[in-house]
Amino acid sequence: MAKATADEKILSYNDVVLRRSDLDILSGPHFLNDRIIEFYFSYLESCYPSEDILLVRPSIAFWIKECPDIGSLKDFVEPLRLSCRKLIIFPVNDNTDLDIAEGGSHWSLLAFSRDANVFVHHDSSGRGMNKEHAKRVYKAVVSYTDTRAAYLECSSTPVQTNGYDCGIYVTAIARCICHWYRSDGPKDSEDLWFCAIKEQVSPFAVSDMRSSILELIRSLMANQ
Repeated sequence: MAKATADEKILSYNDVVLRRSDLDILSGPHFLNDRIIEFYFSYLESCYPSEDILLVRPSIAFWIKECPDIGSLKDFVEPLRLSCRKLIIFPVNDNTDLDIAEGGSHWSLLAFSRDANVFVHHDSSGRGMNKEHAKRVYKAVVSYTDTRAAYLECSSTPVQTNGYDCGIYVTAIARCICHWYRSDGPKDSEDLWFCAIKEQVSPFAVSDMRSSILELIRSLMANQ
């Protein structure tokens, strides 16, 4: 009975279905699963609608990283139209097992800026835990962007203060980058969104972000 309650569908948002167990994850000090990140990326796309921006779903980013052959990768990546995008955000997970859909123990974020011709990896561990995983995503997709974009490990990424908020940092950094991209004013091709992240993504802001996502889901539930 408890399992049935946990699996209960509570919200359908765009193409994402959330379950009762997702509320429990957000309510406590827990590691985010794929569904919550997928939901929030879908929400950001609704907030910042643009053909220039692509927020890649966790399952797709995982398959890109672990795809066993080039032919399958091409069929999978080409529909994403990466060569047409100016800003692409990938959630990166350290899972390497294709048989475990929601495995892994750490999230980070890889962002591509066409204007700056660079992929930037933001890892809140402070120890580069996902560096090799992010590089695998970069190497798999860079040719599909029709660029020779460089790879940059961002040393100024805010560091999480516990072992479970990495996914929340991914959502907070993704929101910050999207807002930076759509905001008015000149864009520094070297500093990019780094100052904005330093100012907006703090341990307090991340704690508030967890509560904000939970309240957003409850609000959407009430209105569906």
